[in-house]
Amino acid sequence: MTRSLTIDYSDDVLLALGLTPEEFREEAKILIAVKLYEMGRLSTGAAAALAGVPKALFLTKLADYGLNTFDLSEEEIQHDVANARRHL
Repeated sequence: MTRSLTIDYSDDVLLALGLTPEEFREEAKILIAVKLYEMGRLSTGAAAALAGVPKALFLTKLADYGLNTFDLSEEEIQHDVANARRHL
């Protein structure tokens, strides 16, 4: 099941950020996913899915927000390896 989240904001926010409504929506999704990942609440794969971007792109976005791209836990690395093996 897919759910939706609505955030109210004024045009002043868009003007301050210099973004279109679509650009703001996409950035907000990335920001939420990055923060949940940073807090340890989501894995990189789950955060990428929440942001609606491929995992590789999400990993590059982490650096944009000051997070270490390669600071993966052992569990995340094992999960990624298992996923890669299934797709061989």
